[in-house]
Amino acid sequence: MPKSKVRKKTDYTINPASRTPVKIKAGPSPVWYVAIMLGFMLAGLAWLIVYYLAAEQIEWMANLNAWNFLIGFGLMVVGLVMTMKWR
Repeated sequence: MPKSKVRKKTDYTINPASRTPVKIKAGPSPVWYVAIMLGFMLAGLAWLIVYYLAAEQIEWMANLNAWNFLIGFGLMVVGLVMTMKWR
């Protein structure tokens, strides 16, 4: 039976330039940013709760039908997207 060839592996070297730490200049987020972020998430939750509990009494909200879900979840998603910039 013929013997298979042994491949020579090249040594992997790490580029020293890519290992230098990067200093982040931005400090912590201001208090108003956190308040607005949480406000969006709570506003979306409140919108959905009001829609479920009182949609029959509020005519303009009842006329929106399924768009209420888009509005409520949209507000919550805006708050969640803001969390990506929060420090």
